[in-house]
Amino acid sequence: MTSSSFYASLPPVREFSRLTAPDAFTPLPPDWHLCCTDIVDSTGLVAAGRYKTVNMIGAAVIAAMRNALSGEAFPYIFGGDGAAFAVPDRHRALAARVLAGLRRWAAEEFDVGLRAAILSVPQIRNAGPDVRVARYAVSEHADFAMFSGGGLAWAEAQMKAGHFAISPDPQAPEPDLTGLSCRWSNTPARNGIILSLVAEPASSAEGPRFAQLASELLTLAAELGGNGHPIPESGPRLRFPPAGLALEARNMPRHIPLIFRKVYLFGLSALAAILLRQRRPVGGFDPVHYLSMLRNNSDFRKFDDGLKLTLDCSPDVRDRIRARLQRAAEDGVVRFGLHEQDAVMVTCIVPSVVRDDHVHFVDGAAGGYTQAAANMAATFDSRQTGPGHPRGAPG
Repeated sequence: MTSSSFYASLPPVREFSRLTAPDAFTPLPPDWHLCCTDIVDSTGLVAAGRYKTVNMIGAAVIAAMRNALSGEAFPYIFGGDGAAFAVPDRHRALAARVLAGLRRWAAEEFDVGLRAAILSVPQIRNAGPDVRVARYAVSEHADFAMFSGGGLAWAEAQMKAGHFAISPDPQAPEPDLTGLSCRWSNTPARNGIILSLVAEPASSAEGPRFAQLASELLTLAAELGGNGHPIPESGPRLRFPPAGLALEARNMPRHIPLIFRKVYLFGLSALAAILLRQRRPVGGFDPVHYLSMLRNNSDFRKFDDGLKLTLDCSPDVRDRIRARLQRAAEDGVVRFGLHEQDAVMVTCIVPSVVRDDHVHFVDGAAGGYTQAAANMAATFDSRQTGPGHPRGAPG
């Protein structure tokens, strides 16, 4: 395994519960860089009803880098109001150009501030935390990176403090957001609650104690159908015209007049809606298979220097999850935040509808991870720094 092929060479982890074990993660090579992004005042945007925009900009970071790297495997993770990824040193300049273009694009298209920073792995390790990565295979054709070690949390705290910033560049190329879409409507909870959970190790917690807690939380989630997967077997809800059509139009090349982009997407969405509702294969597109892979390739649970879950949850399981987290917090094991809503949203990266490598980012439809992290910050001492620093706090 060479440094540049580090992520592609990682053995895939196929059981999510396996990720509670520290040895499931591998240290990021020292010549790699960690890139992180975050939306300014995301909690204010949530309060203004713009959380779909927040999610879409966060996913745009991943779409832009996937396209810039032309399919080369690299570790990335979606956080609701931002995203993070890592690249080898040979792609550091490319990542900086992409992030500079994304910052300009977010400001000009949506009047949204997007923070961005790049830190080298030695800069992070010299401060104390580490960056370790696992490759969680959700299917044979798609995987998501998982992070541990506290380095990503520390990097995000540094970014929010204004350090290691990548500035917006008016000369940066427009980000290529091909494949990014947000046409699905919010999908209601089937068990009563969409529960967003953010749980991070307390700064004084030992790794094995948090790992045991994470395992217990996953056991509770396993009592729900499909481990609490919030996307039903039939796929997300689809209404016409799509709620995200205007947002998606802004992802297309800006030299095309906006009205033409909307008309094009309207027609494309109408055709897709017909095919999905008929459930009949046409050409190389099989709607039933596509919806099955959509569910499989969704990131409703992740390790992101802690555990994040978006669960279709019953009140009983919600209560037991909260009680277990409260006991662990009193024991100094965890910092956590919960947020409830009645629906889930999905933002997609679909290079081709006839391939199975499409990926789908899941979040609560009314604040999700952003509000859960804000609730954590409101409950615990937000002035702490280090691996236990509460992320996603307002600001």
